[in-house]
Amino acid sequence: MRPVGRQESNAILGAMRQVALAGGHAISHADTASILAAGRYLLRRPDLADLGTLPAIEPADLVAILKDRDLAAEAVKYLAIMVMVDGVLDHGKLGRVLAYARALDVEEAYLTQMVEAASGHMDWAIADMTLRNAESVVSEKWGTRPDPATWILPYAGDKADPALVARYEALGALPANTFGRALWDFDKKNSYPFPGDPRALNAVFATPHDATHVISGYDTSYRGEILVSTFTAAMHPINPMAGHILPVIFNGHLGVRFNDVATPATGGFDPREFWHAWARGRDMTVDLFAPDWSVWDWVEHDLDSLRREWNVTSPGTHR
Repeated sequence: MRPVGRQESNAILGAMRQVALAGGHAISHADTASILAAGRYLLRRPDLADLGTLPAIEPADLVAILKDRDLAAEAVKYLAIMVMVDGVLDHGKLGRVLAYARALDVEEAYLTQMVEAASGHMDWAIADMTLRNAESVVSEKWGTRPDPATWILPYAGDKADPALVARYEALGALPANTFGRALWDFDKKNSYPFPGDPRALNAVFATPHDATHVISGYDTSYRGEILVSTFTAAMHPINPMAGHILPVIFNGHLGVRFNDVATPATGGFDPREFWHAWARGRDMTVDLFAPDWSVWDWVEHDLDSLRREWNVTSPGTHR
């Protein structure tokens, strides 16, 4: 995305503030922290300190200022996140976002998911998020593959692959500074079975996901899962909101149960580091979920060197 001008950034941040106000209560800590962090990390506005200085941007104002279609679509994503920062799918905020989206002529699957969820059709929303996540992982339409819930656990019974398990296990013999050893350490620390084990997740998902945890430095707490999926969404451009960001916010912040693998929770959204993770993933020069990327090409490389080569900056420690 091209650099965003000051008038454009003021308009986007001002619209985010208007969405926050549409909740019918005073702007919350999460609202404030989100707007300031989006300004700092994504819109290059570290100077912004007082939300009261932002203009009261109406949908028509945003249309007049955001002439770039890609920027308009990006802005609606930021506005949509504001609906959920306080841990609920706020109907007033969502209505405000939809007004901006209609004015900007932005129609996206994630907006439909939010509307259906807010309308009580949570099963449909979960099914759509699950499918779009799966399609993002394989980087194409799902087609005739098995149901995603079956596909994600492919090694049960006679499908076990001990040779594949052994290949991952061998990463433990690599030097401590290598990417491969860090991946081995990550899985061992979290008691994750290696692909090929009957209990393991599909390597097509598990390996790039775990590798993204390693390269980004985010842990497996609910906070960390939201951050790593946001990093992924900015790094991998297929269904970023509908397949990555919304599912983890719904599961780890709104407390929505998707399946037996991901236990639901509330309060996992870090309103500052979330936007930092978005910027870190956007600035990453390699897509670990791309079909032509293979962890095996990199396992012997020094981890810190790869982070420098791939432009991976350090995560924040704030909450």
